[in-house]
Amino acid sequence: MTVLVGSHAVNDLYQGAVPAVVPFLVAERSYGYVAAAGITLAATVLSSVVQPLFGFLTDRRAMPWLVPAGMTVAGAGIGLCGLGDSYLFTWLAIALSGLGVAAYHPEAARLARRASRDSHVGMSWFALGGNAGFALGPVLVTPVLAFGGLAATPLLMIPALIGGALTLALRGVQGEETHVAVHGGRDDWGQFGRLTVVIIARSMATFGLSTFLAIWVAHRVGGLIAGSLALVVLFGAGAAGTLLGGVLAGRWGRIRTVRVSYAVAVPAVAGIALVPGPAVYLMVAIAAVALYAPFSLHTTLGQDYLPTRLGTASGVTLGLAVSVGGVAAPAVGAIAAATNLQQALLLLAVLPGVAWAAARGLRTPARSMRA
Repeated sequence: MTVLVGSHAVNDLYQGAVPAVVPFLVAERSYGYVAAAGITLAATVLSSVVQPLFGFLTDRRAMPWLVPAGMTVAGAGIGLCGLGDSYLFTWLAIALSGLGVAAYHPEAARLARRASRDSHVGMSWFALGGNAGFALGPVLVTPVLAFGGLAATPLLMIPALIGGALTLALRGVQGEETHVAVHGGRDDWGQFGRLTVVIIARSMATFGLSTFLAIWVAHRVGGLIAGSLALVVLFGAGAAGTLLGGVLAGRWGRIRTVRVSYAVAVPAVAGIALVPGPAVYLMVAIAAVALYAPFSLHTTLGQDYLPTRLGTASGVTLGLAVSVGGVAAPAVGAIAAATNLQQALLLLAVLPGVAWAAARGLRTPARSMRA
């Protein structure tokens, strides 16, 4: 399980690396806004769309080798993106990285569920690994490229090569038995569809917050450092919330934890837009815990609603539904331009309300998990 948590951090590091690479591409190659957006599109949307496909494939046959292979390909794509002058070459390299990220997730989530022995806390640690890796992406990329420029991108492959080597042992995990034999039961597509609505609403809220929070707090409290500190609070409290979600699920059950979390998130997100001065940091922390506590529970619920299609469930809950939420960021920007940023952030509070309303119809799956 420790290997899987670490590998999830390394894999998702390359998702977080893309937005950090884009400014260097713009500076050295004079990419415009459309070209920069195309790079982000190659990494996120393409990756999220193909994740369910990889999930479908792993449902038919266990493929533990996809964990080291996907991670290595993700690193290779980022490592190659700075070497060619052609925009097409760069776009394809970023797309290759996105495919590697996509290939990793469904099989890794299945293995994590097995390695954690159906533990809520174990799966929370696995989810935390991904969150931490995403946050560390810019931390790795910025100093490397600031020192060596785009020619230094091959250095960014090192974590993937190390992680891929360490996870080669996962190829030996027994996976010959079918998922039906191990997780038997009937698929409940209705409940899975409702859960997908919950995840998309949550994702739209978190994408919107992470995109505009620093700008808002810098204006509200004063100074760029104040805005950056707000992001530190958001991601730090979110990491704590991810682990807390597993603990609470062991005591309250997953469905109740999800419902309570989103009920708390509504006033917390609204408070970010309304509370004056440094008190905004408290609202950011509460909102982060509330929005991140259900994160790992979404994955295990999806797996239990589709017990014969664990890979597909993981591909949707970790990939497609999460990335679709990214469409909220441009919408929030458009609303802010038409009114003001405070009004746009207030509207974000509606989204956890939508998640709460959808979660009201969720039923506890027949398959249970332990604390």
